Amino acid sequence: MSQDSYNYRLFARSDFSAFWALFTDNLVNLMVLSAICQFVFQMPAEIVYGRIVPGAAIAILAGVAVYALMARWAAQKHGRDVTALPYGISTPVMFVYLFGVIGPIYWATQDAMLAWQVGIGAGFMGGIVAALGALIGPFLKRITPRAGMLGTLCGIALVFIGSVPLTQIFENPIVGFTALVIILWGLVGRFQLPGNLPAGLVAIAAGTVIAIVLGQSRLELDSVGFYPPLPYVGDLIAGIQYLFANPELFLVLVPVQIYNFIETMNNVESAEAAGDEYPVAVCQVTDGAGTMIGAVFGSPFPTTVYIGHPAYKRLEAHAGYIIGVGGVIAFAAFFGFLAFLNGLIPIAAAAPILVFVAISLITNTAMAIKPAHMAAVTIAILPHISSFLVTKWGSLANALRSSGVEGMPALGSPELTAALLMEGAHYEGHLALSQGAIITGLVWGAIVASIIDGRFRTAGGFAIAAAFMSSIGIVHAASLQMPQLDGITIGYLITGAFLLLYPAIAPKEDLDHRIIVPDEPDFLDTDAPSGRA
Repeated sequence: MSQDSYNYRLFARSDFSAFWALFTDNLVNLMVLSAICQFVFQMPAEIVYGRIVPGAAIAILAGVAVYALMARWAAQKHGRDVTALPYGISTPVMFVYLFGVIGPIYWATQDAMLAWQVGIGAGFMGGIVAALGALIGPFLKRITPRAGMLGTLCGIALVFIGSVPLTQIFENPIVGFTALVIILWGLVGRFQLPGNLPAGLVAIAAGTVIAIVLGQSRLELDSVGFYPPLPYVGDLIAGIQYLFANPELFLVLVPVQIYNFIETMNNVESAEAAGDEYPVAVCQVTDGAGTMIGAVFGSPFPTTVYIGHPAYKRLEAHAGYIIGVGGVIAFAAFFGFLAFLNGLIPIAAAAPILVFVAISLITNTAMAIKPAHMAAVTIAILPHISSFLVTKWGSLANALRSSGVEGMPALGSPELTAALLMEGAHYEGHLALSQGAIITGLVWGAIVASIIDGRFRTAGGFAIAAAFMSSIGIVHAASLQMPQLDGITIGYLITGAFLLLYPAIAPKEDLDHRIIVPDEPDFLDTDAPSGRA
């Protein structure tokens, strides 16, 4: 069929199942950020539900419009059905903005309005940084092995999208197990439910009904009303002015937005591995522009292409699922139904869908790369385990203080670090790995995949690039800094030097003949390049 005559249907029946998965992902993010802003940072409901949530909905709608059109363009270009890229608020970056930007301003000033203003100012400036990723995104995508890009996404999927929701299921097993078995039956096993009902809808409905019977759900209509999205240009300018008056905040913003545009690049690569090809630069500009639009309308939180495209592709979704999510989220935001849904739907009923997204992404990665590169995927996952540990150690420390424990040393203090080391908890090493984990995972995944393929110059180039990023604090540091030659930077330089120099002087037979490790399957390609590439 020719491209000109191909008719791509935006909506398909299969979009219904995919809708519930993506809707749940976005809804959970909005529920979490709303609760933290309202109850931790003491922002009044007028700001949370009247400004932040409608602004986030506008950002989501803007991106959804672009990605739906992009799906139609891709379908006509290739003459076949495609799945639109999932889109929404970036979960990891959301937490950085909450506790790295908004929180410190609130705790220092006890001024919730100022904290919100600085938040939207940071969101707007961060959107510019994210959009600038389009300048280098295509180049990075071209030189980075797929195993590195997908491997670091597997790390996020494993610990944050899979493990955390699974714990929430086990915290509320009557609701959670009911929803989980429906998801496993309908989405993982791919068996039909009665009436061919979508498994996501049935899982959420069943879990919610059980929660109502158990008295775990509540109906709150107090927040229902009309909250029109409005531009807050004056507040935005005030927030940007505060940022420039306190430029140390940019040391938090720049690395996390570098993370954000790399996340977009990786997720676009994930979609390509699943069979749908999209222009990475356009996606990075879209994510940055969506973030800036959201900031103008009151939302501090960056948007991005979501992890999980392979899951929606597996469900044979078109573009209707993201259009539906954008419409329902906007309706709930503009008419105050978010708090109502927050009280009605238990987390344990929605969490199994996120577990499915994690399973699909990891499974698709294993099928999208050659077997030998699973070693690269494995090493790319590991920094995210450290990120998870450091995050939870911080949560534990905060919980102990909140419960009244006095005199407890701060996390990272020499005495506590030494005590943790005595117990086998290597805090300093986990902290270094956790800072910029997505970039660290990508770099080490790329190094290992390039070594496996015998592309030593590429592997060495990634190590040297990592040395530069480490020296200025993009990775392995809390914030940007003047270039410094610390141990990790020197380690990367040694790694890069070996990979670049040794292949040039090594005997040819040492490069041509691989050593087979006993009792380990040999997945190496017999025609893999060797030597000095």
